[in-house]
Amino acid sequence: MTSFIQVVINGIMLGSMYGIAAAGLSLIFGTMRVIYLAQGTTIVFFAFVTYWLFVKAGIDPYLCLLIVVPLAFLVGLFLFYTFFRKAAALEDKNVSLLIAVGLMYLIENAMLKVWSANPRGLDIPYADATIAGWGLRVAWVRVALLGLAVLSAFVVYLFLKRTRLGTAVRAAAEDMEATTLQGINSTWVCAISFAVGIGLAGVAGVGMATVYSFDYQFGFTFAIKALIALSLGGIGNVFGALAGGLILGVIENLTAYYISISWIEAASYGVFILVLIFLPQGLFGRREIVKKV
Repeated sequence: MTSFIQVVINGIMLGSMYGIAAAGLSLIFGTMRVIYLAQGTTIVFFAFVTYWLFVKAGIDPYLCLLIVVPLAFLVGLFLFYTFFRKAAALEDKNVSLLIAVGLMYLIENAMLKVWSANPRGLDIPYADATIAGWGLRVAWVRVALLGLAVLSAFVVYLFLKRTRLGTAVRAAAEDMEATTLQGINSTWVCAISFAVGIGLAGVAGVGMATVYSFDYQFGFTFAIKALIALSLGGIGNVFGALAGGLILGVIENLTAYYISISWIEAASYGVFILVLIFLPQGLFGRREIVKKV
């Protein structure tokens, strides 16, 4: 029983990374109806930025949040106004999807040129610190990562529910045309949503750097896992996206422990397909968004 609990706990810690990424995807897709496939690569980019700040300037990775998150927000604004502003206004969202794919490979090649293909990881002094009890052991940095995920989801929830701009974002997610007719600048709303989504990628990048080794090619696989987590949790629910990530992490860990590591990807994509077929709105999504045909 202890082994099972340990596997589940490790899966929750792993899934917290998927959850942060899925929350960012949920925000971007919910407002712009754009699947930002470059989210995983963007996370890896900010992991490299965190690595640089730690190695070159000696800044603790958690203090890097004070630099990386505002930087990520500004990068999000830049990416939106440079690449997605006109495409997001088009009815055909395939254009935005293709831009995201092109941007993903552009960022990947830029990271390859700057940081090379060698995997990187942070050698932080407290990396081996653990929390132990009842026969269970959990690395402190993994607990901190879960805390970052929950805190990020809570902050975004407060932004959406307690601020006027957040109310505008939720209104745009419901009906962009009606929001525009009410005098709300839809372009600015989309820009903020995109920037906040990339800000979450910054948080995830710091978390990735503290826990995992990474390289420039890790992004696409991670983006797909975030998309699976989003489908599990349901679009339009930040905590649902986080929960979807945690569930996916548990599924992967249970598969690796009880079946085989080689079956992890099959289990992930199998869950993805089953959810899309039988529960397309996700576990925590809004039922009314699914229409009978």
